[in-house]
Amino acid sequence: MKKITSAAALAKKLKISRARSLEAVIKADLIDAILVASKSQALTHAELAKRSGLARSAVTGILSGSLQHVTLDRILHLVEAAGLTAEIKVHKAA
Repeated sequence: MKKITSAAALAKKLKISRARSLEAVIKADLIDAILVASKSQALTHAELAKRSGLARSAVTGILSGSLQHVTLDRILHLVEAAGLTAEIKVHKAA
Protein backbone atom coordinates (compact mmCIF):
# COMPACT_ATOMS: atom_id res chain seq x y z
CA MET A 1 0.00 0.00 0.00
CA LYS A 2 1.28 3.44 -0.94
CA LYS A 3 2.09 5.73 2.00
CA ILE A 4 0.06 8.94 2.01
CA THR A 5 2.34 11.85 2.85
CA SER A 6 0.27 14.93 2.05
CA ALA A 7 -2.44 16.27 4.31
CA ALA A 8 -4.69 16.99 1.33
CA ALA A 9 -4.47 13.40 0.07
CA LEU A 10 -5.10 12.03 3.56
CA ALA A 11 -8.11 14.32 4.06
CA LYS A 12 -9.60 13.18 0.77
CA LYS A 13 -8.94 9.49 1.42
CA LEU A 14 -10.36 9.52 4.96
CA LYS A 15 -13.03 12.16 4.32
CA ILE A 16 -11.81 14.32 7.19
CA SER A 17 -10.96 18.00 7.40
CA ARG A 18 -7.65 19.22 6.00
CA ALA A 19 -6.75 20.60 9.42
CA ARG A 20 -7.26 17.22 11.08
CA SER A 21 -5.29 15.45 8.39
CA LEU A 22 -2.47 18.01 8.64
CA GLU A 23 -2.27 17.35 12.38
CA ALA A 24 -2.01 13.60 11.72
CA VAL A 25 0.78 14.10 9.16
CA ILE A 26 2.70 16.40 11.52
CA LYS A 27 2.38 13.90 14.37
CA ALA A 28 3.52 11.04 12.14
CA ASP A 29 6.53 13.00 10.89
CA LEU A 30 7.56 13.88 14.45
CA ILE A 31 7.17 10.29 15.60
CA ASP A 32 9.27 9.06 12.67
CA ALA A 33 12.04 11.49 13.68
CA ILE A 34 11.87 10.31 17.29
CA LEU A 35 12.12 6.68 16.21
CA VAL A 36 15.17 7.37 14.05
CA ALA A 37 16.89 9.38 16.80
CA SER A 38 16.09 6.90 19.54
CA LYS A 39 17.36 4.00 17.43
CA SER A 40 20.62 5.78 16.59
CA GLN A 41 21.14 6.60 20.28
CA ALA A 42 19.96 3.17 21.48
CA LEU A 43 17.33 4.80 23.69
CA THR A 44 14.75 2.51 25.23
CA HIS A 45 11.14 3.45 25.77
CA ALA A 46 11.90 3.51 29.49
CA GLU A 47 14.73 6.02 28.95
CA LEU A 48 12.54 8.20 26.74
CA ALA A 49 9.83 8.03 29.38
CA LYS A 50 12.24 9.11 32.11
CA ARG A 51 13.61 11.98 30.02
CA SER A 52 10.17 13.17 28.89
CA GLY A 53 8.23 12.75 32.10
CA LEU A 54 5.69 10.51 30.34
CA ALA A 55 4.67 7.03 31.44
CA ARG A 56 6.55 4.25 29.64
CA SER A 57 3.22 2.81 28.46
CA ALA A 58 2.36 6.20 26.92
CA VAL A 59 5.73 6.32 25.14
CA THR A 60 5.22 2.80 23.80
CA GLY A 61 1.73 3.66 22.58
CA ILE A 62 2.82 6.86 20.88
CA LEU A 63 5.85 5.29 19.20
CA SER A 64 3.80 2.35 17.97
CA GLY A 65 1.67 4.79 16.00
CA SER A 66 -1.39 5.08 18.20
CA LEU A 67 -2.32 8.71 17.59
CA GLN A 68 -5.74 8.67 19.18
CA HIS A 69 -5.85 11.05 22.14
CA VAL A 70 -2.17 11.94 21.65
CA THR A 71 -1.47 15.65 21.84
CA LEU A 72 1.31 17.46 20.05
CA ASP A 73 2.51 18.54 23.50
CA ARG A 74 3.20 14.92 24.48
CA ILE A 75 4.97 14.23 21.20
CA LEU A 76 7.07 17.37 21.60
CA HIS A 77 8.16 16.13 25.04
CA LEU A 78 9.46 13.02 23.26
CA VAL A 79 11.14 15.15 20.60
CA GLU A 80 13.10 16.91 23.35
CA ALA A 81 13.77 13.62 25.16
CA ALA A 82 15.35 12.27 21.96
CA GLY A 83 17.63 15.32 21.77
CA LEU A 84 15.78 16.89 18.87
CA THR A 85 14.07 20.22 18.20
CA ALA A 86 11.05 20.79 16.00
CA GLU A 87 10.24 23.67 13.67
CA ILE A 88 7.02 24.53 11.93
CA LYS A 89 7.21 26.50 8.71
CA VAL A 90 4.16 28.33 7.41
CA HIS A 91 3.90 29.58 3.87
CA LYS A 92 1.23 30.83 1.53
CA ALA A 93 -0.85 28.05 0.04
CA ALA A 94 -0.46 27.38 -3.67
